[in-house]
Amino acid sequence: MEDAQIGWIAAIIIGGLAGWIASAIMDSGTGILMNIILGIIGAAIASFIFSFVGVGFGGWLGYLIAGIIGACILIWLARAIRR
Repeated sequence: MEDAQIGWIAAIIIGGLAGWIASAIMDSGTGILMNIILGIIGAAIASFIFSFVGVGFGGWLGYLIAGIIGACILIWLARAIRR
């Protein structure tokens, strides 16, 4: 079975939303460009991490959830490195 894929424009929109939600959860106060970057890279990182335990994210909702989780991880790592 083939995984549902999203396009680049959808990735930017969903990544921005995921980054915004993660920045609200983590109270980071990042701007819109950083939210998009956090969401897109966060989704890739979360998908990679969860693939080791057999969890797969597909489609818009899966990409959003992976983006939120991954962006929260990135924000946490940035805070840990700054300290």
